[in-house]
Amino acid sequence: MIRNLDELFDFSEDCAYNASKEETDCFNETICSVRVYDQHETDLLCAYFSDRFNIFSFNENARNFYEISADVFDTLLHAWMSELPIDREITAFGRKILAVAQSAGGEEKRKTAHNTMNDRGNADSLAVLNAAEKVRHEAHRMMGLLRFSPNKDGEFIARCAADHFILPALGEYFTARFGQTAWAIIDEKRKLCLHRKIGEYAKITTDETAGDCNTTDEWEELWKHYHKTINNEERQNPQLQRQFMPKRYWKYLPEA
Repeated sequence: MIRNLDELFDFSEDCAYNASKEETDCFNETICSVRVYDQHETDLLCAYFSDRFNIFSFNENARNFYEISADVFDTLLHAWMSELPIDREITAFGRKILAVAQSAGGEEKRKTAHNTMNDRGNADSLAVLNAAEKVRHEAHRMMGLLRFSPNKDGEFIARCAADHFILPALGEYFTARFGQTAWAIIDEKRKLCLHRKIGEYAKITTDETAGDCNTTDEWEELWKHYHKTINNEERQNPQLQRQFMPKRYWKYLPEA
């Protein structure tokens, strides 16, 4: 992925995707390339996934797309967060949405854009929809798979190496879950930390010292004991377990 967040909704002719033939031929939907995010981007995304979202914080191109359809805007944003090599597909998808929107007005414009977005018979739409769904699915999965342990200051710390850039989508959920307790989620793959101090909003920084990583072994042992207590050996189903907890996540699961 080449675009940054400010460029994401710019589908003008002078913003064409310049992929080499070799890059196009080697497209692999399962391969993600970690992007470097600046503070402006992470702040915008954290606000988007919270009750602080204000579309006027985004640039004019993004606002125009949001006016066409909030669902299309959301899908493009999630697809971009996938970090998958689909710039060409995103460009074609965006231009197609703009083209159909210009031929309609009002509610008809939103309906037409929505129908175009969900045209899975179109390869570009399918690629964008699949990428967006991967992000939504992993964010939802991580809400159940993250394991937190307290540090010496009482701050709860979790680690992960998510396939996609999902940290912004986790802020509101864990803020509600922990209440007035400080917490942090460290994405080791991207060297980013989503953290919330008491009385503050969840924020992403590149400074891992936002949470002291030295958590207590006693807490981990307690979790292992709990898991062992409720586990029914006779109902073990490794295949189903891998379906809900893929092996690539096991490194961060004490009970695995």
